[in-house]
Amino acid sequence: MVSKSQTKLITSLQQKKYREQTGFFVAEGPKVIAELLEEGLKLHSIFSTDAFEITAENHFKVTEAELKKISFLKTANTSVAVFEIPKPKPLQDSGLIVALDAVRDPGNLGTIIRLCDWFGVQQLLCSEDTADCFNPKVVQATMGSLARVQVHYLSVLDYFDQTELPIFGGFMDGKNVYSERLPKDGIVVMGNEANGISEAIIQKITHKITIPRFGKTQKTESLNVATATAILLSEFRRSIEK
Repeated sequence: MVSKSQTKLITSLQQKKYREQTGFFVAEGPKVIAELLEEGLKLHSIFSTDAFEITAENHFKVTEAELKKISFLKTANTSVAVFEIPKPKPLQDSGLIVALDAVRDPGNLGTIIRLCDWFGVQQLLCSEDTADCFNPKVVQATMGSLARVQVHYLSVLDYFDQTELPIFGGFMDGKNVYSERLPKDGIVVMGNEANGISEAIIQKITHKITIPRFGKTQKTESLNVATATAILLSEFRRSIEK
């Protein structure tokens, strides 16, 4: 059974201000929950309609109707869990880093976090107006990768002023990414879904690159930011193997 206080806590975590106040976030589905547990995130409570293979003090068996009331999904899964938001590790100024400039769509952010995990990018920098990585929609889209990628919210401009790493940004008039020799250490900047990289950050870009269009009409204006991230990260990793 889900008590009124438990329901109130869980439903409040849909909003960022309550996640910040309580220090908790919600994850749904056995696969996502299991991956977060495997990576050592601290479980607060879990509610499930079937047997979940964990031993936890705050493990509650609930009905489908009860789970539906606390689920943020259109079609409720079999389990909902509340986790403590982990404390971020210190930012390391090395390796391949992705930086996001006002990426606001939760689905895009979640996919980018999963892409970072796939391509071995351990650090993701987010401008303060980027979507919250503990938004329930983001958590679901990461499919557990959130536990393996360090997400840092900070002034991207201030960080760029301090780093000595090369800073890459995608532009229509940049150099063809398929013919460039890309470094092992560097920063890949991805911009807002509608407006791209902001003018202030453009001034900090040291290397402009582009993903060329191959369509005959050449009329496609842009790629989805997550799709573009996948292509660029693939090229950065492939360049190392050349």
